[in-house]
This record gives sequence, C-alpha cells and structure tokens, in this order.
Amino acid sequence: MIVRASFSAALLAAASSAMAQEEAGGPLQFVDVFSLEMAADPQISPDGGQIAYVRRSNDIMTDRTRSAVWVIGYDGAGHRPVASGSAEYSSPRWSPDSEQIVAVASEDGDTSLVTFWPSNGRQARLAELPFGASNLTWSPDGAWIAFTMFTPAPAASVDIGMPPAPPGAEWAAPSIVDETIQYEFDGIGELPDGRSQIYIISAEGGAPTRLTEAEDGSISGLSWSPDSSELFYSWGTRAQDRFDFRSSDIWAVSVTGEARQVTDFPGPEGSPRLSPNGRMLAFLGEEARTESSIDANLYVMPADGGEPRQLLADLDRGVDQIAWDGDNALWVRFDDVGKTVLARATLNGGLDRVTDAIGGTTFGRPYTSGAFTASNNGRWAATLASAYDLADAGAGNRRGGRELTDLNADVLGRRELAQVERITWESSADGREIEGWIAYPPGFDPAQQYPLILEIHGGPHTAYGPQFSGEVQLFAAAGYVVLYTNPRGSTSYGEAFANLIDKNYPGEDVDDLLSGVDAVIARGYVDEDRLFVTGGSGGGVLTAQLIGVSDRFAAAAVGKPVINWTSFVLAADIGPTIYPYWFGETPWDAPEEYWRRSPLSLVGDVTTPSLVFVGAEDRRTPVFESEQYYNALQILGVESRLVRIPGTYHGIADSRPSRLLQKVGHILAWFEDYDPANEDEAEE
Repeated sequence: MIVRASFSAALLAAASSAMAQEEAGGPLQFVDVFSLEMAADPQISPDGGQIAYVRRSNDIMTDRTRSAVWVIGYDGAGHRPVASGSAEYSSPRWSPDSEQIVAVASEDGDTSLVTFWPSNGRQARLAELPFGASNLTWSPDGAWIAFTMFTPAPAASVDIGMPPAPPGAEWAAPSIVDETIQYEFDGIGELPDGRSQIYIISAEGGAPTRLTEAEDGSISGLSWSPDSSELFYSWGTRAQDRFDFRSSDIWAVSVTGEARQVTDFPGPEGSPRLSPNGRMLAFLGEEARTESSIDANLYVMPADGGEPRQLLADLDRGVDQIAWDGDNALWVRFDDVGKTVLARATLNGGLDRVTDAIGGTTFGRPYTSGAFTASNNGRWAATLASAYDLADAGAGNRRGGRELTDLNADVLGRRELAQVERITWESSADGREIEGWIAYPPGFDPAQQYPLILEIHGGPHTAYGPQFSGEVQLFAAAGYVVLYTNPRGSTSYGEAFANLIDKNYPGEDVDDLLSGVDAVIARGYVDEDRLFVTGGSGGGVLTAQLIGVSDRFAAAAVGKPVINWTSFVLAADIGPTIYPYWFGETPWDAPEEYWRRSPLSLVGDVTTPSLVFVGAEDRRTPVFESEQYYNALQILGVESRLVRIPGTYHGIADSRPSRLLQKVGHILAWFEDYDPANEDEAEE
C-alpha cells in the first residue's frame, strides 16, 4: 500500500497562518525555512574596495532557492543588488580594474554570459552559452574571460542492423550505449556524451574560442599566468588512469590553443595558482597512497619547472583553498576540529590564523563549508557564520575580519533558537577523545527529562561543526535534545584520526557514537527510554549499523544508506572508482569482508521501528540500497516505512526548501509515533 503524505497542503496552511500572524518569539517554525537566506561565493574586487556575492534566498511560491548578485563596500556601505530579477545569477567575477563584474545568467533554460558596471547600473550580454559555464576568470590584462563549458561529442553507437523507420513512424527511442564506468553521476543522471572544455571570450563580447581538446576526464581550477598568455588548469579522472579520481596533473594552454603538461607527480595535483610575479606555482596535491582519507597539502615550485616543496609540512590538516597574498605568502583555508579556518602562510613556513568563523553555506545539516577570495592589497572576503546563522558576507585583513551583512535578522532575529554547546567524551573503544555538539530545545530546563536525537553525518570523511543547521534547529524546536558528533573517520582532526576507519567502516565509530549518547545521558536531563537516531548517507550506514548491534533506540530514521557494499561498489555512480581505497579488494575476491561490513548482515537482529528515506533519483547511494533494507525489515516483521522523495538526487535538504521540510517532517512524525511517552499517554 502506498501512503501519500499530505505534506504540501499542511505546509501551505501553516505558511498562510504564520505569515498572517507574523508572531515574534518562539522556536523556529517549518515555514521560516522559506525565509532563510545566505551569502555564497564572495568575491572581493582586486583593489579591495568592494565585495560581490551571490545572495541565495528561498522562495515559498516557487519552492526554489533564488540567486542574485549583490555588492557591498569593504567598509559595509553601499549594500545593493547589481544582478537580480527573474534570471538566476551565479559566478560573479571582478575585472582586473575593479570596474566590471561578469556573471552567468540562466532563465527558462537559456544561459548567457553577462557583465555589469556596479558604479552606474549598466549591463550587457556578452554571449549565449548553450551549455552553461563554470570556472570563470578574467585575464590579468582585462582582455579575455576564460571559462569551462560542456561540449557535446558524438554518442557511442553500435550497428545492429536496424532497418530504417518508415516516414511518419513513431519508434521507441534508440538504446543508450555505454562503454566505460563513467556513465552516470548523482545530480545529473545519465551522463551526456561529451566533455567540459576550456574557452575564452573577448571581454567586449563575441564568439567564444575553444582552447582544449580533452577526449575524456575532467578539467578544473582555471588560473591565468600574470602575462595573460596561458591558462593553468587541473586535468584528471581520465580513462588512461581508469577514471581514478585521485589522479590528475596540472597543464597549461596558451590563448592560441597550445597545451603543455606542467606536473607529473604521483597522486592528484589541482588548484594551480601563479604568484603575481609569475615566478612561483602553488598547488594542492595528495600523496599517492591507498588509505580512504588523504589530506591535500600545499606545494610551491618554480613556475618554469623543478621539484615541488611542501609548504606547511607540520600542519596535519587538509588544505581546501589557496590564494596568493603578494609574491611571498598565500591565504589558505582548512578545517580544524570542526571549524573552518582562514590563515596566512608565508613561503618560509610560517602560519598565522586569522579567523575560524568561515562556513554557513548549507541549509540543512551543520557541515563545515565556506569560501574566501583575496584582493591585491592584503584584504579578503569570506562567508562568515555561526551556530545561530547562515553565511553572511564578511571581509577583513591580516588582523581579523567582521561580518558586513545580517541577511536573516528578519527571521532568525525574532526566533528563540536552540543553544549549541560543545561536548567531548572518551570512546569506549579505546579511550580516544571524541567531539560533538548538543543543541538544546528552546526553553530548556536541565531539571526536566527530554527525548534525545542522535544525528550522524555522512561522508564518512567529512565534518560537522558549530554551524547553523535548519534540520538540527527544527529537531530542537520540536522538543528534542540533539547530539551531533564527529566520530572517528571525520575530517578536521588529522589524517590518522580519519583513517582509524580505513578498510574498517563501519567499525569502532559505532562505539564513539554510543559513548556520546552515554555522555549526554550522564548529564541527567535525557530520558533513557526516549532515544532516537538518524543520519543520511554515511550517517545512514551508521544508523543501520547501530540498530543492528543495539536495541536501545526507541525508533530510527535511516537516510539514503549503503546497506550492501557489494551492490554499492558495482552500481553506484562512484562505487567502481572508490573500492580500491575503501576496501582494497574486489567483491568477488573478498565477499566475506564486503558482507561483514554491510549493515544488511545485521538486519536479522534489528527490532527498532525504522523509517527508511531516500531521494527517488539518488545515484550516489542508489534507491535500491534503501529498498533492500526496507524489504528486509518488512520480511522480518519490523515496524518500518519507506519514504521516497520524488525528483531529488542524493542531496535532499539543499535541493529545494520543501524537501528539507519533507525530510524533517517525516523523521519527526516517525519518532512521535514510536515515542514511549506518547504510548504511555495513550494507555492512560
């Protein structure tokens, strides 16, 4: 039997009521999600005087997140839109003279490259781009704009002797033919035939000129040489490397289309950046090893060739983003113990941390995130956030920074949000310290008893932190104490900590989580009979594992999990390329190991009432993974429910506002149904 939730009607009724009453105070409401905004992709002008950013705003009428380009002065003055309206705008980039902004505009399926003059409000369309554009960057002389764009290629076909269709006949569509393991990807579905290529276009407009002829693989990280003669880029995931995502090299292509290889070291090299004087090349690279988690390190080398030198060898953290600050230092971004740090690294190995408040660019869960850019005069712009707000546009220099905007003052400023507290505990596995955060329901009274939700992040090699989370705040608003954690395997604590689960996931990370629950219970305000657990993706794996080894949870919500590692490796979009790092052996060479680590192997011990939810188009943890688990629970007679959210891929919460609410709403409804307190009230 299919039960269809009347979610949309209920949400609209709640929205109308809430908008009519405009109540101040009280906890966060479902309808408030449609009023949330964030700053993204902050771009400081080369002269450091202004910041352009993408303002992302949820729209209750279209159930979409709209994107416009706004500008604000470094001093916080002159906050205004420069590209807004019916089109969606992305990738704003300043011209070298700080006078123009080029961006991508999309409307009704059409995409174009447009330019704006913030000083006078003028704008112009430079070119139609039939397949969109990414990696926009101006040449230093201001003459060219470079970008990558998908370029179609002839589809693979096989002559099977089909007769021609008669005129006017309506035959079925031809077969889709694939001959590599790269034929689908989450968020896209079936990959079209073709590849992204590098193009340049005159800053005055005209027809784009194609520079590269890549037959396979992916191109990223465009960066101009200071003399505007070449573009440096990373090219990897090629057929010759068996589509290994950990294999890429840096190349350069001239404006006349002549390409040359710059690096050829083991492992991946990416994010190339030339120093302003053109003498040094900085890039991010990983060592060629087979652990499941390998941090990216910062390297510098002479631009004309030579051996690279690791710049921050003592920093046991993965570097995610770099930008030059003059010729002798670089700005770097990295995660550290659940926070995202902006720091300045000198070529002699010094490192000065400037802020750890970068983040806030995910609506749903409290993942580390964020971005920055740097000017030519020692200033920077970044997304700055906290546990109580999404990203605002921020700016600063070597001495620190500050927020320039307060985009959610109108909604979060009138709500009583869950207070978030850091907590640490010792794992029962080995006494290792584990970090997490507790979100308390508004009006929390430590003398009372509360239900607890353990919320587990995905990855598994990612990290939570003290970041705003729509999901966590809504759970707390419903009266739950929420514990979210970074068990072993999480990033931001060093490679050794992340690789404690190497070739053994799920494993002792389960002990870390259960010990965290015990640590919160020991504080005295959690009802031990009202424990609940949920998580998505890697968190779904661990949720299923937890209820397979423990019956202490009153109910579980297993989100988009991997249940059977054999079927995942052989059918997920990335499965065939990650098995060497997560397992080291194929399923047919080590079937027992694949089964031992599959939560499906424990399903016979599950008694916990379990909701299973997944995006109906998910290619990362394919829908059949959730269906396997749900069907197994049904066969066993365990109380269970399968929820498929139509039209969405793996990223449910950040795809459309209502999908975030559907996810949270289904989890809360399931937990309420199996809350022992409600059963006790019913008996009375």
